[in-house]
Amino acid sequence: MTALLTALFGRLPIGWLQLRHNRARFAAALAGVAFANVLVFMQIGFFGALLESIRMPYTEMDADLLISASDTNTLTDGSPVPRQRMYQALGVPGVAQATALLLGKIDWKQPDGTERALNVFGIDPTANVFRSDDINKRQADLMLSDTALIDHKTRNVLPADLFDRIDSGHPYEFETKGRRITVYGTFGIGGGFGADGHLIVSDQTFLKLFPQRVAGAPNFILVRVDSGVVIADILPKLRAVLPASDTQVRTIAQAVQKDQNFQTTQKPVGVVFGFGIIIGTLVGVIIVYQVLSSDVADHLREYATFKAIGYGPWFFIGIVFEEALILALFGFVPSVLISMGLYKLVEIGTGLPIYMTAARPIYILIGTIAMCTISGAIATRRLVRADPADLF
Repeated sequence: MTALLTALFGRLPIGWLQLRHNRARFAAALAGVAFANVLVFMQIGFFGALLESIRMPYTEMDADLLISASDTNTLTDGSPVPRQRMYQALGVPGVAQATALLLGKIDWKQPDGTERALNVFGIDPTANVFRSDDINKRQADLMLSDTALIDHKTRNVLPADLFDRIDSGHPYEFETKGRRITVYGTFGIGGGFGADGHLIVSDQTFLKLFPQRVAGAPNFILVRVDSGVVIADILPKLRAVLPASDTQVRTIAQAVQKDQNFQTTQKPVGVVFGFGIIIGTLVGVIIVYQVLSSDVADHLREYATFKAIGYGPWFFIGIVFEEALILALFGFVPSVLISMGLYKLVEIGTGLPIYMTAARPIYILIGTIAMCTISGAIATRRLVRADPADLF
């Protein structure tokens, strides 16, 4: 390593030799940098899982545009929209289909007594509402009263083979809200931070589960345009027809963006993850600063000698930044491996869509180098400004 760094820097790697001289401190510093990186990796991972869990239900919708109430920010909040808006949308040239979508939430009590929160979609079983083949091929079963399809990615379900038994032709029954629901098939969306999974029923079954709701006031209207029609051309036409006082029209991508922005800036969970990233970075800066400042203090006499014989401030800055770069790189590698293992454990334990993206390590490596560079800059202030006589 010494020979490699000598060739890289074009001089003796003094920073590397100083770090290696006190191996215990070096190991502690690397552990500290790795720990700070793992904190940041996990917070960004949870933040990414939040964004992905928000996006996934939207991507399953077989629609180009989404009509909702004007106060709707997320998939599960906002006022219902008058069903009349669906018929108004169908009257716009270029609109191929407009379908009502009802949303609610139930508690699914499992045989062992534990409960799972499920978001419930109420749909017209004769219309194509979702893209999933698993849903479309079993959608006809929903024409029967009190029947459903369930999300096989629902987390912590017992018995573990329940969904396999359902898919092999053994319907599953459970009671909720005073009704007995029979599940005939499964599909895959996955849970998030607001619910453990999803359930799809017909609009008529939905109204039996939620008697306070009415068919004339769905949560959303899914709009699909004719083949060859540009979505951007239909948007202003729909907005001209539908009253802006109680209705908003968005593309699916716009709806996802608004939902993600709202939940990451207005909801506590998004703000907490943001603070977690900041805290992890501050921990790393403090740890690296303590190591570098201690190293500078331990070698003040050597630095004084260099300064007395004419070495300038950039020489000393180069040494400290060399140490900072080594700490950043050597602490980064184990943090990536540890974080990947933790991601897998969290995914298995919670069902959250948390995984390592290709870009994330690059961003965090850049952040780690910046973090260590800031610490190095702080640690060199005394050294650069001091008179050689003061250092002896």
